[in-house]
Amino acid sequence: MSKIGRQPILIPVGVTVEVSGHTVKVVGPKGTLEKHFPPEINVEVKDGEVIVTAKGSVKYIASLYGTTRALINNDVKGVSEGWFKKLELVGTGFKAEVIGKTISLTVGYNHPVKVEAPEGISFKVEKTIVTVEGINKEVVGQVAAIIRGVRPPEPYKGKGIKYVDEVIRRKAGKAAAAKAGPAA
Repeated sequence: MSKIGRQPILIPVGVTVEVSGHTVKVVGPKGTLEKHFPPEINVEVKDGEVIVTAKGSVKYIASLYGTTRALINNDVKGVSEGWFKKLELVGTGFKAEVIGKTISLTVGYNHPVKVEAPEGISFKVEKTIVTVEGINKEVVGQVAAIIRGVRPPEPYKGKGIKYVDEVIRRKAGKAAAAKAGPAA
């Protein structure tokens, strides 16, 4: 069975976890999240901790066990602290601007690209850094991936939209290939 699934989830102060049937509702200072789980997974709250157990040891159930625990843990952290992803705009004249719940990206196309924020997501822009914030880890990651997909970083000059901690593997251009000479 999963080593991650066996670990209890500590419930921080100000967060409540309610289990009703196969639904787990997590309420905290930043908002409310609700998830549904298969009947083979049992979730219970005891002494300020959430404990996840699997009913049986079939491979299908074992695969859901650790995942269920991780998803509940992500929800608990999301409603208490929140999640964020930072993206960096690399390129001359690249800029971002927040207009209401929409971010407008000027990244080398002949028109600005607009990305609408779903419910519970907010954008912040500081110079060339775009921050996507929210309580649901999955949605924050998906919106950040959509923004990155507008202009993914290219390997020659590194221009594009990249995650702040992302490392772009650079390639040598034509000049470096010509200097090396023909392959023998």
